[in-house]
Amino acid sequence: MMGKSHLVISTGVTLSAMQLAGCHITVPAVAVAALSSLLPDIDEPNSLLVRKAVPTFLLRALQLTLIAAAVFLYFADIAPYPWNIVLALLIGSVAFLPGRRLRKLIMLLIAVGLIAFGSAYDPWNTIAGCILVIAALVPHRGLTHTLYGIAGWTALLYFAGRGIEGGDILWIAGGLSYALHLLADSLTQRGITPLPPLPFKLRLKLMSTGTKKGGAVEGICVTLTLVLVVLTFVVGR
Repeated sequence: MMGKSHLVISTGVTLSAMQLAGCHITVPAVAVAALSSLLPDIDEPNSLLVRKAVPTFLLRALQLTLIAAAVFLYFADIAPYPWNIVLALLIGSVAFLPGRRLRKLIMLLIAVGLIAFGSAYDPWNTIAGCILVIAALVPHRGLTHTLYGIAGWTALLYFAGRGIEGGDILWIAGGLSYALHLLADSLTQRGITPLPPLPFKLRLKLMSTGTKKGGAVEGICVTLTLVLVVLTFVVGR
């Protein structure tokens, strides 16, 4: 399912369910629900979340930096001939990797920075760095698309929200929105594997992302979500 559909469906259904359950909807809860609706796809470099977090200009900046480093190593008296050429070619070749791999490289570099230096400012930066490492290394619809992923993210939000005003509902907003993303992906032909290493797959085979039928199914789900939101927040008030 497309990222924009996940954003509307998971966020809309989550906030509607919380409103109907009597929870006080706060701005942080809305933000967490929106982020969680896209978070499972952090393992996909071309997903909406990763493309927004790592935009194209960052890819270009990394490519230029790598090319400049290759030229510097070639002319600088750091390694003797022919190793200066070998080093220059190795570093320069990274600049021409596909966008998917470059985004993963940027995610790993950010993760290393958070783990190495971020904990001095906030211990949660180390956790964020570890999450990015996992997301950059696991295959798409792998660990992040499991019940373990839901449990881990929900627990993280629960402990992060303690002591914060309004933080007691963040784990509800994040956990439910995350779970709804996985439920939506179970409608596709590929489905998800919720409890690896158990081979059981949850897939209803109603659609394939990017196809005409897939677009129709997504459109129906988005429309139903919008109807639910209107009934909950407009008509039901």
